[in-house]
Amino acid sequence: MLEFINLNYKPKETDLICLFRVEPNNISMKEAANTLALESSIGTWTDVSSNKQYVSRLGAKVFSIKKRMIKVAYPQELFERGNVPNIMSSIAGNIFGMKAVKNLRLEDIKIPDNILKSFSGPKYGIRGLRDMLKIRNRPFVGTIIKPKLGLKTKDHAETAYESWFGGCDLVKDDENLSSQKFNQFEERIARTLEMANKAEEETGERKAYLVNITAETKEMLRRAEIVEQLGGKYVMIDIVTAGFSALQTLREANFKLAIHAHRAMHAAFTRNKKHGIAMMVLADLARLIGVDSLHIGTVVGKLEGTLDEVSEIEEEIEKKKVKETKIRLEQDWGKINPTIAVSSGGLHPGHIPYLIKHLGKDLVIQMGGGIHGNPLGTIAGARAARQAVDACLGGEKLKYYAKTHPELKSALDKFGYPKKE
Repeated sequence: MLEFINLNYKPKETDLICLFRVEPNNISMKEAANTLALESSIGTWTDVSSNKQYVSRLGAKVFSIKKRMIKVAYPQELFERGNVPNIMSSIAGNIFGMKAVKNLRLEDIKIPDNILKSFSGPKYGIRGLRDMLKIRNRPFVGTIIKPKLGLKTKDHAETAYESWFGGCDLVKDDENLSSQKFNQFEERIARTLEMANKAEEETGERKAYLVNITAETKEMLRRAEIVEQLGGKYVMIDIVTAGFSALQTLREANFKLAIHAHRAMHAAFTRNKKHGIAMMVLADLARLIGVDSLHIGTVVGKLEGTLDEVSEIEEEIEKKKVKETKIRLEQDWGKINPTIAVSSGGLHPGHIPYLIKHLGKDLVIQMGGGIHGNPLGTIAGARAARQAVDACLGGEKLKYYAKTHPELKSALDKFGYPKKE
């Protein structure tokens, strides 16, 4: 008897719903789906004498099977409120190692209101970040310090200054810069924030440094406290390698800091379209816990990800309500603030028309080599990025705008002109 399948069940508003892609392993789809729901809720592999009748009402229910896609509803009572590790241990715990499935992928989750209300969500969100940096009607322009590792602190801070002076709003560390001997955290944050203040005074624009505080949780909190004491606005955390618990600890520590989420290592479990956990789920959890900005992919550039995938992830984290698609469930985020999407990875000014056209203005466009690799230097690289944004928003094609803007021309001559504008 397949007691965890009920295709006539209509999910309650209080249910947490998961969308899975399932490939059975020498059994029927119904058998595999039933085993998945059993293992991820109240069941086990055999009957047990310790079972009680009242437990059965908490069983997960497979209510939709369409080809390889199934939907499973979980009663909210199965989960502790405000506890992402508990939720993920349930819906994505043992099931990926079951012999019943050849491949299994968790595509998306729909979070009920009662669980949503137990989380803080982003402190600032898109509107708060725009207020913080006084940027109203254009994408944010950011860069990553390059080389990603090896620069001494003085040169790191100088490169940050040149980026801000040239026009970048945001400068961030790369994901693997922590507190190495050549560039220790305490000196880096002090010197680089000095450069941010200098750039603000000289340009009249707000600037933010997204310093990487990723570390053991207590050390991470200590570093965040240093950033706040020195007047920083923003911190960065590698949310996958640090973990959901560490992220939630940081968010609930009540700092005034915005949180930038780098997704380093995500592709280890998100890239395989047949097995693992989709980036959509990671995006859900990042917004739920409360990051203000999150890497989502670029479509163009050096990282994998189709336009549909990247666009739907952006909608997931930026909209109040999202509709169901082939790879996503509907979601009403209620009072949870939106998280701004970040495109980063192999970008240069020639990509900006495509990004604005397809991903809009509520976007952080982040370029590392695309700024620091400008033949005229980092300041020119940052100016080229802003010039490309200005041209797009003004309705001008980059190849014409570049004729009167040498920094942009230098970038496009090296990296390439847009194929279509």
